[in-house]
Amino acid sequence: MEQINLGEMVIDVVLKDIKNVHLSVYPPSGKVRIAAPLRMNLDTIRIYAISKLAWIKKQQQKFQDQVREAPREYLYKEGHYFLGKRYMLKIVEQDAPPYVVIKHTNIELHIRPDTDTQKRQSIMDEWYRQQLKELAPPIIEKWEKLMEVSINELAVKKMKTKWGTCNREARRIWLNLELAKKPIHCIEYIIVHELAHLLERTHNAKFVAYMDNYLPEWKHLKNELNQLPVSHVE
Repeated sequence: MEQINLGEMVIDVVLKDIKNVHLSVYPPSGKVRIAAPLRMNLDTIRIYAISKLAWIKKQQQKFQDQVREAPREYLYKEGHYFLGKRYMLKIVEQDAPPYVVIKHTNIELHIRPDTDTQKRQSIMDEWYRQQLKELAPPIIEKWEKLMEVSINELAVKKMKTKWGTCNREARRIWLNLELAKKPIHCIEYIIVHELAHLLERTHNAKFVAYMDNYLPEWKHLKNELNQLPVSHVE
């Protein structure tokens, strides 16, 4: 992967077997990436990036202005989100296998005594992963029928720059673990977005038309999702 520098801005450049240039600015840090045709040289790409500099900085500013959560320590009465609702964390120490359960306004984290912060996070992450794996399939099945597409696999993982990805060849969708903390309609928006990539690879006019057709309020949902607090990133 190549890189170009515009002052203090570093832009990753990937040369691919594609026809057009694609510019992306990714949350949460505002990382910039340009995918360009194999035949295009770096000087031409640099000129293109300079022409888009104002737009790039505008997108980066949006991410900088986004509310961020403080680093989680997984302590008693700490706030944690699930499906857009804030819960207070309750720590229950017991000499038994760990588990997580929601009770009223609390998320109870049952752990063995002396469980350290890293292990507490791992237990919570696994709980979020399982919740998302249970919530997503019915939504996917609904939209597979409406959009006349299908996937072979759903997976969940931590991602720093994307809410989801779609591998068209493998017909596999990855969802960001953080989505389990967001409202269910935001999760549905990301699922529709990734399924639409089975119909159109890039975010071109055709892709936008698909989104407008299947989920007319998608732009509103996108804005809502991107305005919600995001997790602390080292």
